Amino acid sequence: MRNNYVFKTACTALLFLCIACSSDNNVVPNSEENNIPDSSLAALTATNTIEVDNVIACAAGSPTDPNTIIAFVYPREEATDIRFFETESIEVDKNDYTNYEQIEVAEEDFFNGYLKMFKRTSLQEKWVIITFFEDNILHLSNPIRLKHLSKPTEYTDVVNVSPGNSGEALFEWEDGIIEENAIYFQVISDEQDNLLSGTYTFEQHFLYYVLDNVVLNITEEIPPELESGTSYNFTLMGVSEDNWVNLFIQKSFIN
Repeated sequence: MRNNYVFKTACTALLFLCIACSSDNNVVPNSEENNIPDSSLAALTATNTIEVDNVIACAAGSPTDPNTIIAFVYPREEATDIRFFETESIEVDKNDYTNYEQIEVAEEDFFNGYLKMFKRTSLQEKWVIITFFEDNILHLSNPIRLKHLSKPTEYTDVVNVSPGNSGEALFEWEDGIIEENAIYFQVISDEQDNLLSGTYTFEQHFLYYVLDNVVLNITEEIPPELESGTSYNFTLMGVSEDNWVNLFIQKSFIN
């Protein structure tokens, strides 16, 4: 069972330390008084109790289509009704919910459903917010700045993997072309793409499964030791302060 208290505490600390966008100026108007469309994020927030900056989400460009973005979200165990909202452009106030309209986008599994992703074709850059309900509270992500046209996500397999003792492995990487990463999200998965660990670090290295430099951990249970001679996968996202993925590393390795 997921420990929601630990997750929320760690998430709050992480967002305070690094990537949270201030929600002090978020606009949550009365939808009836202002004649706001039902599809607007403002209408949804006006009729629900909300908690801002409590959804882990980011977005990357597609490796195959320059006009497609892929948004990722971590749905906690009790999360329901995940929704995707976007603005018309990047020129609007990202904290004004009247600027966000709900878009019907098919939800897909990532790491066999541990994460969810949304693929969306867009000919211009926008702001995105992802929401879900949990315990009758509407939770919102920070605004995500799409940069697929101006700063396309760099896909690579360049990472140094050093098998360690007692089922460990050390992963070390460097920033790519765009050196604007504020935090790094790394996933170790098995051959069937089941997530074994999901962690965040500020530093460019991670030792599986040592948490000394981990600032946020979405791993549900203590993961198994890596078996010698067994194939695994390493995935990394280098994420900027506005939640855009600049660097995407994917590499298979044998421990």
